[in-house]
Parts: sequence; structure tokens; C-alpha cells
Amino acid sequence: MATQSPTASAPDNAKEQVQEKAQEAQEKLKGGAQQAQARMREQVDQRSTQAGEQVGATAQALRTTSRQLRDHGQDAQAQAAEKAAHHAERLGGYLSESSADRILSDLEDFGRRQPLAVIGLGVAAGFVASRFLKASSRDRYYGRSTSAPALPATSAPAMPTTGGPAMPVAVPPPAGSGNGV
Repeated sequence: MATQSPTASAPDNAKEQVQEKAQEAQEKLKGGAQQAQARMREQVDQRSTQAGEQVGATAQALRTTSRQLRDHGQDAQAQAAEKAAHHAERLGGYLSESSADRILSDLEDFGRRQPLAVIGLGVAAGFVASRFLKASSRDRYYGRSTSAPALPATSAPAMPTTGGPAMPVAVPPPAGSGNGV
């Protein structure tokens, strides 16, 4: 038998061990959460830089379009394209140069200032997602029904295509199917 110290009992020792294990688990979870946050920030940095480059390329295309429109005497359309290019250029620069922390902070601030806009964006995103899911489920359903094996034919009354009484037509079962009931 193991001897116990007079100051600590078995339940106290067990309680201490459980607390130590809980603290270790909590520290591991904290470390995992920090790693996940670091990966998320890295992804936001990469994606925002890529998006910024794409928006910048779009701004250049809009500027080219604006010049072509001016050359053809369409000043109003050229001015609109130039204005859109200017805004796209600013957005592209912001996305390329901002850190993930700044972007996330700006999004949080926008959500606090404009909660109805965030709700509206959420509703719009939900609507788009539901339409996408509905369309893709329809495609899967029809894909499944057209790829399903054909059922063996049985004798059934034929439906008339023109006037006149319906006449039953016997359809022989497929070869090798036996008596199959």
C-alpha cells in the first residue's frame, strides 16, 4: 500500500492532477487558437494583396477604356469610366498595402457604424448561397435520375396517341431476367 502524507489526501491529489491536466489542455487550446489566428491573418494578407493587384489591373483597363471613349467623342462615358478607375485604383492600393489586422479592424468598425448594411449584405449573401445550392441540387437530382439504370419493362396498357380505344401491348421481359416478379 502507498503511504499518504498527513497533509494531502487521495481526493486532494486527484483534484490537483485534474486541475493540472485541465490547465495543460487549456494552454494547448490557446496555442492552437493562436496558430489558427496567425494562419488566418496570413491568408487575409495574401488574398487581399492578390485582390488588390486584380483591382489595380481593372483600374488600368478602365483608364484605357476611358481614353478610347474620349477618342471617339464620348466624354460623358469616358468621365464615368475615369471615375470608376480612380475608385478602383484607391481600393486596389488599400487592399495591397493594408495588413490583415487593419483590414479586419476596418471591417469591424464598418459593422459598428453601419449594422443595417452588414445585415443587408448577410441577407444578400444568404440569398445568393440559397440560389446556388438550389441550382446545384437540381443539377445533382437530374444527373442522378438520368444515370440511374433503366427498370425492366413490364406489360402495361398502351396509351393511345390518337383517338380510339387503348389496346394493351405486351412487352417481353429482358433476356436472362428469368421469371422475375
